[in-house]
Amino acid sequence: MLTVVQAFDRAPIVEIESDDAAALERKLQAADRVFRDRDGWLKPHQRITILRKLAALMEGKRDHLAMQIAREGGKPLPDATVETNRAIDGVHNAADELRNFAGREIPMGLSTAAENRWAFTTKEPIGVVAAISAFNHPLNLIVHQVAPAIAVGCPVIVKPATTTPLSCRDFVALVREAGLPEHWCQTFVTEDNALAERLATDSRVAFLSFIGSARVGWSLHSKLAPGARSALEHGGAAPAIVDRSADLDKVIEPIVKGGYYHAGQVCVSTQRIFVHSDIADDFTQKLVTRVDKLRTADPTLKDTEVGPLILPREADRVGQWIEEAVKGGATLATGGKRLSETTLQPAVLLDPAADAKISMLEVFGPVVAVYRYRDLDDAIRQANALPTAFQASIFAQDIDVALRAADRLDASAVMINDPTAFRTDWMPFAGRRESGYGTGGIPYTMRDMTQEKMILMRRS
Repeated sequence: MLTVVQAFDRAPIVEIESDDAAALERKLQAADRVFRDRDGWLKPHQRITILRKLAALMEGKRDHLAMQIAREGGKPLPDATVETNRAIDGVHNAADELRNFAGREIPMGLSTAAENRWAFTTKEPIGVVAAISAFNHPLNLIVHQVAPAIAVGCPVIVKPATTTPLSCRDFVALVREAGLPEHWCQTFVTEDNALAERLATDSRVAFLSFIGSARVGWSLHSKLAPGARSALEHGGAAPAIVDRSADLDKVIEPIVKGGYYHAGQVCVSTQRIFVHSDIADDFTQKLVTRVDKLRTADPTLKDTEVGPLILPREADRVGQWIEEAVKGGATLATGGKRLSETTLQPAVLLDPAADAKISMLEVFGPVVAVYRYRDLDDAIRQANALPTAFQASIFAQDIDVALRAADRLDASAVMINDPTAFRTDWMPFAGRRESGYGTGGIPYTMRDMTQEKMILMRRS
């Protein structure tokens, strides 16, 4: 049995059954069997109908789903409501994409050998999908992994994070209520890492969707069955550059949102802020003033802005990183105090050393670090110095500065005057280097979960 607790106060919510090796084998066999039966594949119009009904069912349980995110995941209720709305829209997005999801014509007649032929491609589902998800968006991440599989016709087995399985379980129940046969979408709940690896690397799995730590993701990637594809979504220490031309009255709010949304437990959370020396003092004063006003409390309350970390050990770790940075010469401008077993007061560190953990590794907590710079290219060099690369920001009113930074920052997306954590569910979302592999975003995942088949006709 698995005990699910509230992230904020560790109070038990419910006990649920976990799956063992025999359950995994049954589920893999069932998924493989329905995929091999081509006569049983659902037609596109049937999949669209299921997805539309699923979205309607989710709308009917919007408040329940949002509160569940807040309880098991610790995300403040206003943000959990936004996540639920995004998840509903994501299901619609997958259905909408099917209207234009098609193959292409391959030109023939370009040589004498290719005369009197017509060729085109169709898109086929790649096969069984194993989806291993993360706790920080326990509903919307599941949608990003499962809805594309449903849309293109892949059977999917989804393993939620053991800290947040309830959102996944409720979502899959709604999938079945919407009309998708059971074996096309199954959950796999386990605390056994060896079983999770067995799921990901089984020879019957054609696609691995993994969201989580880089260490685990790259290890699984190296063990995939021959021909299997993967999409890995890890994290980084996202940089934001604040130029002296930036409008400070408009900069602080997006930076605070980017740094402290879900207590910094976001793979593209703003962590390293490089501020031009001419405005560094004013920026720091405004930032600290705003951070001090953040309401850190029980995430189920409607006015909470920052909730807990997912586990007590994570609060321990983040607190240790702050202490180490201060011992190494950084100034703790505000925050860092332990408020509860899982909750930390949002913190701002000034000028930590280049080799401090906060400067090198993903903190995944409510902490940002501020560094002064004089030369833009030097700030860009520091921003690009890590082996991780995901999304980045430049805040500037000078268009030349903004475009120079956008061109030179090593990132899959550069936000101009928006936080590093900005995302819509239809845009490409991808880590570079150690931060990930493949491209997320519902339309992009749908493409990855299919393969093209060419059909050639010879005309007499």
